[in-house]
Amino acid sequence: MKVQLAGMTLVNPVIAASGTFGYGIEFEEIVSLERIGGFVTKGISLQPMNGHPAPRILQTAAGMLNAIGLQNVGVDEFIAKKLPPLARYPSCNVIVNVFGYTVGDFVSVAERLNDAEGISAYELNVSCPNVHAGGMAFGADPGSLEYLVRRVRSTTKRPIIVKLSPNVTSIAQVAKVAAGAGADALSMVNTFLAMSIDVETRKPRLSNVTGGLSGPAIKPIALRMVYEAARAVPIPIIGMGGIVTPEDAVEFLLAGAAAVQVGTASYADPRATERLAKGLESWCRGHHVERVTSLTGALDVPKN
Repeated sequence: MKVQLAGMTLVNPVIAASGTFGYGIEFEEIVSLERIGGFVTKGISLQPMNGHPAPRILQTAAGMLNAIGLQNVGVDEFIAKKLPPLARYPSCNVIVNVFGYTVGDFVSVAERLNDAEGISAYELNVSCPNVHAGGMAFGADPGSLEYLVRRVRSTTKRPIIVKLSPNVTSIAQVAKVAAGAGADALSMVNTFLAMSIDVETRKPRLSNVTGGLSGPAIKPIALRMVYEAARAVPIPIIGMGGIVTPEDAVEFLLAGAAAVQVGTASYADPRATERLAKGLESWCRGHHVERVTSLTGALDVPKN
């Protein structure tokens, strides 16, 4: 079940996604952290952030809308208080999700993290609005994305995973830009921009009006995007979007992912990540798959 990915060794290809697993340590009494491939922290910013006011989470048909607003304790407190307890789990890869509203923000967070121990990689949240580019998300603007990844790449020797937004015209083009700028891997996809309205009050159900749609509802689109990106770039891809069952994870692997992230499923079942890791191993045994890595990109596509 082991996977080598961007310089990391994962005990299995199942990773807990950012924003659904806290800072990791909160789950130590619920999930055996050394039995999953790793986890991605909440987004970490230069300064603490309170996030958006409630309501900021909403259940939808086959999914969830969220507009948390990237609430977090800030990089300094993360290093001082959240990171040290994770040293108890040396085989669990700690991937820090990094975000900012300017390239300088991203670089500053990475620089502070560079001196901290126990971090396996950085995941750049390029869905953030770049205030120097009129609020356009870094991931939606190839020029901004390339510059951001190159700047962070020049700042750190740690692996860089770029988390791509699905709210783009061509995911393959964005993937190529990130890979060409120095990304070691891609995680995809982030949530889809969406909204919900209360027809009785005629008001949006989220305080932020719009939010990010995740869960099983987005899986077919996310799967297609992973397939397209995997054919476009040589670097590994971590697939995500509505993974609830071991078979869901297998689909992403067959489409070209080297590993998967589990997010929304953890809201319904806090043990979902570990459950899926065990389930994937059982699936492989039952289907005589000796190495889980053999599934990556093994989709049998009909030739026209």
